[in-house]
Amino acid sequence: MKLHRNLCQAVINALKDILLDKKQADVTVSNLLQSNKSWGARDRNFIADNVYHIVRYKRLYEFCLNDELFGEVSLWKLLGTKLILEETELPAWEDFAVLNKEEILVRIAEANSIRKIRESIPDWLDELGQKELGQTWEKEIAALNTPARFSIRVNTLKTNFEIIKRLLVDEGVNLSETPLAPNALIINTKKNFRNHAAYKNGLFEVQDISSQLIAPFLEAAPGMNVIDGCAGAGGKSLHLAALMQNDGEILSVDIHEKKLNELEKRASRAGCKIIKPLHATKLTRHFQGLLQSFADRILLDVPCSGTGVLRRKPDAKWSLTKKFIDELKLTQSQILDEYAAMLKKGGLLVYSTCSILPSENELQVKAFLERHKEFQLIEEKRISPAVTGFDGFYMAKLKKV
Repeated sequence: MKLHRNLCQAVINALKDILLDKKQADVTVSNLLQSNKSWGARDRNFIADNVYHIVRYKRLYEFCLNDELFGEVSLWKLLGTKLILEETELPAWEDFAVLNKEEILVRIAEANSIRKIRESIPDWLDELGQKELGQTWEKEIAALNTPARFSIRVNTLKTNFEIIKRLLVDEGVNLSETPLAPNALIINTKKNFRNHAAYKNGLFEVQDISSQLIAPFLEAAPGMNVIDGCAGAGGKSLHLAALMQNDGEILSVDIHEKKLNELEKRASRAGCKIIKPLHATKLTRHFQGLLQSFADRILLDVPCSGTGVLRRKPDAKWSLTKKFIDELKLTQSQILDEYAAMLKKGGLLVYSTCSILPSENELQVKAFLERHKEFQLIEEKRISPAVTGFDGFYMAKLKKV
């Protein structure tokens, strides 16, 4: 494979933003690709694949270089190390001249015997994962270093599964199905589906398979009052509206105004008429009178460590801290306590995270049940990246008795 200087420089520019300036990887890559319309699909894939791979394996490559690196010169060394390990012939560029191929190959053999180096994670995260997950940690963190699969959810408010499947197959899209989610399609063709006419017309949403399992778990039915307490940009609210056949009311709450604005746009595109976005500060003011025992169903997809989605956000490994996770666990328990009184007797509450850590999941639910004797655990599920190949999620279904 011939390396082009301008494409390699684009990789370096993105790495500078992510690793040195601490910008989000997904936003950085998206902005970079959108600002260079002349790049073809092969060029775009080269840039995105190299950026994400180097961010994911930053510590491994530093180990191979026997150096913790700083500055733009170091980013060229990281790229060169990746290319050497892939057996790509390096051009005679000054940026790669300092690399010692033989030493890198010796060091990679040593790295493979050290999990925290091989899987490229901080010491504290490896220790925490081992403590909380035991023997399963090794398989889970290895799975979380594999590229994420891309999937969509067919919007049954506007179309049906077979129509969208046939449409994409006729366009030459390689796809597959999964029994886990009946309206999901796994897309194996690299393509910008957010520019697809069917997406713009609201016929499908981009949503991971694991995320698609949460709304059905809530058992929301047409005519119900539902609260989505941590709605974000509304992927699960949209799914709930489809399952409820646009009959009832969904109160979609979040602390971020920008995300709620995005939710309104998405709901309009998807034809969801029962979603009512509400800022969390307004929820607090309304709570005393209007929302006590209001909801038939409550979904709490709470803020979490995101350890189950590290394959999508590999840069999070380098910004996440143990202290931050501990603070998140306090927030999770506070959210559970706040929303508990809003559920009707006999109603269901689903608590979910995209974390694989029991301290954010089973143990959090256990502590809640000890504080709230009026609730009982009906069912809980854990989606394992190692077992399913999809994002790591946890969900618990609680009933108010």
